[in-house]
Amino acid sequence: MKFASIRVVTPDVEALKGFYAALTGVAPTDLAPGFCEIRLDGCTLAISSEAIINAVNGGAIVPGANRSAMIELQVDDVEAVQAKVADLALGEIVQPPTTMPWGNVSMLLRDPDGAIVNIFSRPAR
Repeated sequence: MKFASIRVVTPDVEALKGFYAALTGVAPTDLAPGFCEIRLDGCTLAISSEAIINAVNGGAIVPGANRSAMIELQVDDVEAVQAKVADLALGEIVQPPTTMPWGNVSMLLRDPDGAIVNIFSRPAR
């Protein structure tokens, strides 16, 4: 088994696509109307319209309702991403850069649908 992607379902594909493209610096690959992928090193972030999911999965997913998972993006410099988020007004910072008990520096922000995004760096070992 291979972990392939995380898919976020949204009523506003363009807003989410723009947010994650600006945050990651990776251009989305549009695969169908209402469906794109942001192909990152290590995993793909797929973004799908709520309409597509309702058409093929009968409303099995409710956009913006998840409060138990987060999207995690590893970077070299969390503070540099914090400055980028502020400069581009990308989203609400929920937690400024903070050192976790396990040594990671972590910043939490919300995407346009309210999902938590953890921007983190690992300590040098």
